[in-house]
Order: sequence, then structure tokens, then C-alpha cells
Amino acid sequence: MKPEKYIDFLNIIEKLKCNTRHSWTSSGRQESVAEHSWRLAVMAMLCADEYPNLDIKKVIKMCLIHDFGEAVTGDIPAFLKTKEQEMEEYDAVKRLIAGLPEELRTEFQDLFEEMNARKTPEAKLFKSLDNTEALISHNEADISTWLPREYEENLTYGRENCEWSEWTKTLRQEIMKDSIKKIEQAKRGNHL
Repeated sequence: MKPEKYIDFLNIIEKLKCNTRHSWTSSGRQESVAEHSWRLAVMAMLCADEYPNLDIKKVIKMCLIHDFGEAVTGDIPAFLKTKEQEMEEYDAVKRLIAGLPEELRTEFQDLFEEMNARKTPEAKLFKSLDNTEALISHNEADISTWLPREYEENLTYGRENCEWSEWTKTLRQEIMKDSIKKIEQAKRGNHL
């Protein structure tokens, strides 16, 4: 890849550091899309021993690139995102990677198709980690940052995507314990 094309691409995805998500950090600021993707990749790396037959390198790539479209569209919380907005984000990805060398463009396109189809174990692991990272982030944030609908959403979000594997199902159950504890503490403190 020519240096100028390389820099152009990095300049576009730099917006992932600027575009914020609905989630807040434990320090009280909104997290960036890039921070979510980074921690998601770390989550994949940390659970590699649980999935010795999976291509964890591929899962990590999925984690790192899955929100590329949000460099253009910004983040819309999953519970508010429409099919039309999903298509806009996917179109943004296609435009974004169109300028990459053919080998990278093909690899990224294939990864996006695999992630969207959610048929392979790698895509299933990626999606379950994507969902659980959001839940962990919510649990780390002050409950005052939660929308009223999130008290229920945090207990149901991602359930179906975590059912494919005993490990991700157990991980989600542990996260739910933290969510329930956080909600109960907020009720006792009259923060709800």
C-alpha cells in the first residue's frame, strides 16, 4: 500500500477515536468506538484457550474492524438502530475499504460478510463478545448514565448470541449477576 493511501485510510478511521458510543466509562466520560473495538479484541485474545479449534486471529480482526462504518456514520445504539441505518453503515464500510489494496479489501469484505451471516464459530464468538463487552461497559458505568429502558435491556441483551457456546453462556450469566447487583444497589439507594 502506498504511504499516502495508508495515511488517508488511517485519517478516516481516526474518527473511531472521536465518535462516542452510548456507553460511559467508569471515570464518567463517554467511551469512543475505538475503545470498544480495542477491548473487544483483548477479550477475544484472552479467551483463545477456551476455543483451541477456532481461528482467534480472525476473531481479533473481526473485533478490530467490525465498527469501521461508524467512522463515517457515527454510533447508533443497537436498541435504536434501524435496518436502514444498518445498511447505511454497511455501505459506508464498502466505500471505506474500496480504496484498500485488493488483497486487504477482499479480506475485509469477506470478514464483514462472515460477521453478518453469523454462521461460523468465529463469527458467533465475535458477536457474543461484542454483546458482552457492551454489557460489561454498562456495568462499569455509573447507573445514572443508563436510560430507563436499559434496566431490562441489560438483562436480556445478547442472550441469543451467547447461547451457541457453554463458555459465552456462562460469561453472560456472570455479567448478569453484576447487572442485577448494580440495579438492586441503585434501588436501595433510591437512584432509580
